[in-house]
Amino acid sequence: MIENNHVGLWNRCLKMIRDNVPETTFKTWFEPIVPLKYEDKALTIGVPSPFFYEILEEKFADLLRVTLNKEIEEGTQLMYSVQIDKPNQKTTDWQGNHISPALPKRRPITDGNTAPDPMQSPAPQDLDPHLNPNYNFENFIKGSSNEFSRTVGETVAKNPARTFNPLFLYGPSGVGKTHLTNAIGTRIKELYPEKRVLYVSAHLLQVQYTDSVRTNNYNNFMKFYQNIDVLIVDDIQEFAGVTKTQNTFFHIFNHLHQNGKQLILTSDRAPVMLQGMEERMLTRFKWGLVAEMEKPDTELRKNILRDKIHRDGLNIPENVINYIAENVSDSVRELEGIVNSLLAQSILFKREIDMDLAQRIVRKAVRCENKPVTIDEIVTKVCAHYNLDERSIHTKTRKREIVQVRQIAMYLAKKHTDHSSSKIGQLIGNRDHATVLHACKMVKDLVDVDKSFKTELEEIENSIRQR
Repeated sequence: MIENNHVGLWNRCLKMIRDNVPETTFKTWFEPIVPLKYEDKALTIGVPSPFFYEILEEKFADLLRVTLNKEIEEGTQLMYSVQIDKPNQKTTDWQGNHISPALPKRRPITDGNTAPDPMQSPAPQDLDPHLNPNYNFENFIKGSSNEFSRTVGETVAKNPARTFNPLFLYGPSGVGKTHLTNAIGTRIKELYPEKRVLYVSAHLLQVQYTDSVRTNNYNNFMKFYQNIDVLIVDDIQEFAGVTKTQNTFFHIFNHLHQNGKQLILTSDRAPVMLQGMEERMLTRFKWGLVAEMEKPDTELRKNILRDKIHRDGLNIPENVINYIAENVSDSVRELEGIVNSLLAQSILFKREIDMDLAQRIVRKAVRCENKPVTIDEIVTKVCAHYNLDERSIHTKTRKREIVQVRQIAMYLAKKHTDHSSSKIGQLIGNRDHATVLHACKMVKDLVDVDKSFKTELEEIENSIRQR
């Protein structure tokens, strides 16, 4: 006989859970849970934030399922009541293993590495697009560093293969490339459910290709990928130097493009900076639109923090938000990681999130930034090193020694500031973004082959850091 007391049922579950996880884990992720009701073979538990729910589903879903089946009865469904707005006591109800209704239920591509036989290919609604439903346009925070890319992404999603094809997004890690490409894919599935959409990392595609050759399934591999309507390949720079994979992707790319299928690619650098990539591939990457995504500026970092804090139902003072945004500048992932750490520490030690807690976590997680370096400071340091008048690099002269100093300044500005290529070009000689990208490539190539030049560049960088 199953007892109907939800508190008693949950307490039985807690005993089993406690025996299977470390004590600190139990106190952090299970003690704060509140049992709310048990009816129709479903146990509903209350959790304090969407982040809390995500951790339970990601790390403890199997443990929870086994525990409910054993301690209550086989087939017991777990339901969550998730607090999404703490000040106003707003909650939302989610099932265990919750996914976006826009996406089909996940089905693995055979063993995860091998593409399925297209002769037995599932219908579009059954093909797992491998999209993350948590990455969508609704929670993609817009700012000056990503506004253009987001607008382009929305345009592609509305009219795939009719506007920018391929769409090539580039920028350093953590600026939102994966989020944006997943958002595009999810929106396309919502608007065009009949389309075959697939998100895949370049690394996984390479593994699948190698495995198809090893198992004599190369033709199946090619037919599967040539049957996709919207192909999203993340971190395309992983193909650099891998000639056979590049050759295979070249044929996939051509087939899809010629048949009016959408290609979306991401990279950590612009096409012109991709070394080890065949020229014919680089040419095709630039057929559609190349869009840069920059590191988020301080204002965007603040807005990203406010959005996550709101979604997680937290109450964090504005001065703490400002402190985190000003000191955690490398990526969106770092920002979210800091908030997650604050939440976990707050729950574990049952204390409010204040400046003292934020400072301790930020100091442990990242190197607190000093005052950001400016382009003017870089120009001053570079020109001083070469005993050159600063005004000369802003002129239109083509003297070799001045051109090289200008290129070095552009390279260091790209490396040590958050400014876009267009902004750097504007501030150094009033050049366009293509000139900046060319300058960065020239300096990088020289660093790779000239040790004395590399040493010289390091001396300039040290002087910038010690300013």
